[in-house]
Amino acid sequence: MSPTTSHPLDDPAADPFGVAADAAADIARITGVAHHDIALTLGSGWGKAAELIGETTAVFPATEVTGFSKPALEGHVGTLRSVRTAGGKNVLVIGARTHFYEGHGVRRVVHSVRTAAATGARVMVLTNGAGGIRDTWKPGQPVLISDHINLTGASPLEGATFIDLTDLYSARLRDIARQIDPTLDEGVYCQFRGPQYETPAEVRMAATIGGHIVGMSTALEAIAARQAGMEVLGFSLITNMAAGIQPTPLSHGEVLEAGQAAEPVISSLLARVIGAL
Repeated sequence: MSPTTSHPLDDPAADPFGVAADAAADIARITGVAHHDIALTLGSGWGKAAELIGETTAVFPATEVTGFSKPALEGHVGTLRSVRTAGGKNVLVIGARTHFYEGHGVRRVVHSVRTAAATGARVMVLTNGAGGIRDTWKPGQPVLISDHINLTGASPLEGATFIDLTDLYSARLRDIARQIDPTLDEGVYCQFRGPQYETPAEVRMAATIGGHIVGMSTALEAIAARQAGMEVLGFSLITNMAAGIQPTPLSHGEVLEAGQAAEPVISSLLARVIGAL
């Protein structure tokens, strides 16, 4: 999509699911793959997993697909990739995430998820780099997301659309992940609006209301995935201890550094989990 072209999802009258269907048709044309089984969004620190899942059959800039934009955040590769696993499943790997704090609206935040569903994917794996609240966790540790608290004040659902989120993060898929790595812990993810990092008081609030992980993505995408009928698996890489838990100031450089250090281990874990799905 050309930078001079208006974004199709910025028109309030546009059908976001129609735009997603157009994007899925673009992916089928570019990759030659008519149907994807699993979709994977790569957050900070998870990038190398794409190379370990299986045979890459196509990789291309996300901007070649209707509705996708270049990522604003360093650490996201900006590509889409089609990978075929040893078990014969097609995986759509999304390396282009639009964050809510970019100010483009929720439709654009969840467009990748709706596109994945339109390609046929029935499983959505969402990963991120995030701050940890539990003092037993250490930077570089992957944890499963068992539930979330949406603190953005927004939703991808429009109108009187009522979706049950009781079992949003699939217990079945979490069990599969723990079969691969029985040491995996899990916790509740709190999505803040961002882009500023959370204050110590906000972290204490998150802990008081039941949160264990703080970040700026994933929850809105998970809701959209459920609306689309997908089964959701969520992973957070604890890139740092949240404000008030760690004594030093927070920085995006710290997030990238922790992600790079942990990337070989967590990418191997994620690839093995994808292979077992």
